[in-house]
Amino acid sequence: MLHIENDAVKKRILEGNFGLEKESLRILQDGTLSHSLHPFTDDEHIVKDFCENQTEINTSVHTSAKEAIEELEFHNKRIYERLESLPDREYLWLFSNPPYIQNESDIPVAVFEGVEVSKTAYREYLSDKYGRYKMTFSGIHVNYSFSEELLRTNFELQEETDYQEYKNRFYLELAQKMVVYGWLLVAVTAASPILDSSFVEKGIYNQDVFTGMASVRCGEMGYWNEFAPILDYNNISSYADSIRKYVDIGLLKAVSELYYPIRLKPAGENNLESLCRNGVNHIELRMFDLNPLVSAGVDERDVVFAQLLMVWLASTPMQSFSEKDQIQAVQNFKNAARYDLKTVNILTPNGETYSVAHAALKVIERMKAFYSRLSLDVDEILQFEYEKFTDADNRYAWKIRKQFGNGYVKKGLELIKERQGG
Repeated sequence: MLHIENDAVKKRILEGNFGLEKESLRILQDGTLSHSLHPFTDDEHIVKDFCENQTEINTSVHTSAKEAIEELEFHNKRIYERLESLPDREYLWLFSNPPYIQNESDIPVAVFEGVEVSKTAYREYLSDKYGRYKMTFSGIHVNYSFSEELLRTNFELQEETDYQEYKNRFYLELAQKMVVYGWLLVAVTAASPILDSSFVEKGIYNQDVFTGMASVRCGEMGYWNEFAPILDYNNISSYADSIRKYVDIGLLKAVSELYYPIRLKPAGENNLESLCRNGVNHIELRMFDLNPLVSAGVDERDVVFAQLLMVWLASTPMQSFSEKDQIQAVQNFKNAARYDLKTVNILTPNGETYSVAHAALKVIERMKAFYSRLSLDVDEILQFEYEKFTDADNRYAWKIRKQFGNGYVKKGLELIKERQGG
């Protein structure tokens, strides 16, 4: 827990590091998916994800959300220029939900060779288990770490001698709290209310499908395992073991198959052995939809709000968090992905039930009071998020349904050609 009563801690409380990952589909001018090979070979910042036509941008680490988004914009433009130069003109789809899908051959599993050949086999396994259509959902992952200066300053106020052990526990506690409150980030960033009919019925195109979700990928149809994982947050070894057990009993093929909105990650190679050996480096938030209303695909204010939520949680005492609470937390995430947040509820660990909209207002009010006491000028961002729940027309999903309804793909193509050139 952060010692906010200490001036040195308070001075550094908003110091941190940001890295962004952005997934997008490559498409042709008619709104169908590209069948060309990934055009960015040997580029550490532009790689491919599940399928050959799903491009992923990985930014460097930055000390502000603004700088991370600026780099994201830089890579977006690089991709646009490369796709414009291809013999068969391509574009980057701007939405989390895919455009037209003709059949599964439109979603070719990404091909890896040499030492990475096992990645292709793993994707084939995912294809067989979950179906390729689901793998076309795209989003933003936000990676965040508190500055080393802040954590070391806070560590010196603890009666401890092992910094890495302290740091691991700090992030384990934060991850546990984010499992409880992370549904709020789904609610403020949901931006995928419309599917094309070809996603749900083969051969039927250009009919909008509304499922009652604001974020399809974060709801019941999205990225979830067939079970609600129970993780052990007592220490880093038990945390790793609690994930590994699902592989050992055959529920998961690999650790990366754990589709969970909150992850703890080490520096460098991303596996549980590295996490146990080197400790936690940062926390990953995996629930942001692509936002077509802004050119970067993510609004800077939402990324900063995620930071503000984590700083607030890191400054609050731990609460009890039972196995039952962990199961409920997964349902809270799914409920927050709904379109009308006044019709579904959040159940808190202390047993209180509120509509998602009301629960969100209560949390943001607590955050406002917290930052007011610290005399930090962040109210404009908090108010921006607050107003998404006082008037649903301020939510991205509601705006997108109005702007892109009655021809989701066709209107999406118009926006793409306006931004990326005809």
